[in-house]
Amino acid sequence: MPPASTKASTLTLDASAPSSPVAPAAAAVPDRLDPGGPGYRRMSLALFAAGVATFALLYSTQALLPAVSAGFGATAGQASWTVSAATGALALCVLPMSALSERFGRRQLMTASLTVAVLVGLLVPFAPSLGWLIALRAVQGAALAGLPASAMAYLAEEVRPKALVAAIGLFVAGNSIGGMSGRILTGWIAQLWGWRAALGAVGLLAVACAVVFHFMIPRARNFTPGTLNPKALAKTVGGHLADPLLRRLYAIGALFMTVFGAVYTVIGYRLTGEPFNLPQGVIGSIFLVYLVGTVSSAAAGRLVARLGRRGALYLAVSTTTAGLLLSLADQLAAVLLGLVLITAGFFAGHAVASSSVSRTATKGRAQASALYQSAYYLGSSAGGTLGAIAFHAGGWAGTVSMGLLAVLGVVSITLYGSRVARAERRRLVPVASVQN
Repeated sequence: MPPASTKASTLTLDASAPSSPVAPAAAAVPDRLDPGGPGYRRMSLALFAAGVATFALLYSTQALLPAVSAGFGATAGQASWTVSAATGALALCVLPMSALSERFGRRQLMTASLTVAVLVGLLVPFAPSLGWLIALRAVQGAALAGLPASAMAYLAEEVRPKALVAAIGLFVAGNSIGGMSGRILTGWIAQLWGWRAALGAVGLLAVACAVVFHFMIPRARNFTPGTLNPKALAKTVGGHLADPLLRRLYAIGALFMTVFGAVYTVIGYRLTGEPFNLPQGVIGSIFLVYLVGTVSSAAAGRLVARLGRRGALYLAVSTTTAGLLLSLADQLAAVLLGLVLITAGFFAGHAVASSSVSRTATKGRAQASALYQSAYYLGSSAGGTLGAIAFHAGGWAGTVSMGLLAVLGVVSITLYGSRVARAERRRLVPVASVQN
């Protein structure tokens, strides 16, 4: 399936050629947004707001899990489903949503998804039971899947290629700021007025972001609707899943996110208990550590240039492992430093794996990226639940042990990939010698 942006450009040329005296070179230039222009600024603000809303809503209960447990008399494992249900539903719905965006439009799907997610977010604080809270969070996660499924394609079609990286960077920045600010906001409000008020505040923040998005997002000028072709979609997805390298990259992304999801789902329980006894607001502020991830993900490109893809993955694994082991200490400074290292290692590993997917897939890149996002969020869902179960069974050491097993999985996959690459090189060298 060719990228939508290619289809749009081709149709623009075909439509204008018969009736327009303009030179072919001029007709070939699509009507795209330039940095500095009002349309580009509006688009950047709109997608930044959408990114903030997406991650503020998606992880809104993560910093509140101890309070949710106390409110419903639930264990850590049971309360963790308020996070895992949202991320799991998003993971399952990303691929279908990407197909719907091909048919109905990126802008339309993003608008509908954000509207539904915000409306559900306003209902979440009134959930009468843990079961209802989990169900509402699952619906919210499914709705939010339309944003990552459409945003990158929208940018690729509407922004000039030279400005695309910067535009995507703003959307990702909105994601990280939304995830961080949502957790900090809920932490302090929960300390003052309770966890329901905290979730209500996140809902109102998302309403404000949705209003900004609705009025700021420019109309799509280069989108051409396609047809929903389940057979073609299944063929493309099957091709990606049959690719051994892509399968390894999907597994690496899922395992890295399993560690990250486990650590940040359970850390609140660890820090509210002995020997730390930290208040909810301080625990929410710990998510400022996410800023470290912004730096390490930006440095991933330089690491790959210097160490190679596998070398960068080994460095990310080593950093994550050191952070997990350091977090076992009962000193707050050691735990915080451990979180810094875990966060830096995770974001670097995620950046290497996700960028490698786009480079590896020669066609159907939208579906290849959607599959990576599915694996990534399934890892988050599994990590949150398994990490909480491990904490209930063995305390923080249990969660760390589970994280180390996931890290070992990344190492094993990377070592296997290195062995396969060496074998392939040895196989090709004799063939090249014979041809010469």
